[in-house]
Amino acid sequence: MTGLRSVFVIFCALTATRADAADSLDAVFARIDKAAANFRSLTADMKRTQHTELVNANETDEGTIAVKRFKPDDVRILIDFVKPEPKKIAIGEGRGQVFYPKANEVQVADMKKHKDLVNEVLLLGFGATSASLKSSYTISLKGQDTVNGTASALLELVPKNEEIRHTIKTAELWIPENGIPLQQKFNESGGDYQLATYSNIVINPNLPDSAVRLEPPKGAKRIPLK
Repeated sequence: MTGLRSVFVIFCALTATRADAADSLDAVFARIDKAAANFRSLTADMKRTQHTELVNANETDEGTIAVKRFKPDDVRILIDFVKPEPKKIAIGEGRGQVFYPKANEVQVADMKKHKDLVNEVLLLGFGATSASLKSSYTISLKGQDTVNGTASALLELVPKNEEIRHTIKTAELWIPENGIPLQQKFNESGGDYQLATYSNIVINPNLPDSAVRLEPPKGAKRIPLK
């Protein structure tokens, strides 16, 4: 497992109706920019589905996510999955880590070489401005959709970075009125995809640093990923 694939696995946003004439792409960008200007932190419940087209199978994890922006270029994430098997995923400080409690094992990937890719992919929508999204993607408005009953604009993003396109063909974001994604989908080659859906979102809670820090128990085995 090498390079971007290691980064992408660690993190491991349909059909839409016609876009409403009043909801232009520029209007959606304005929502995103308003949210980005004030974004400091976020907590939410999270459901992540990995679809494998070859066997037409889905694997789904459920848990919570915490996001905290320390600096414009320093965003840290801690995902705590509790179903079906517990595991924690931490992204930040130049590393990606996955902790498996049952094995008392931490898999670690060095992300320093992929800092730009981490910002473009793994942090997609969490405080990013429309300018930063447009610099990395060709973006189109696909229409309107609903996520858990909330009306959202559906954006399709085609990566400009050739290295990203080797792993992700397109990404999709469901943007509601507050400008924070309710759903992200990453479409891979061969029909595979990862879908992340967020609910019970709290924007800008007062999070301590520990809320986005992975602290495995003493004695946990560390396994570097290449």
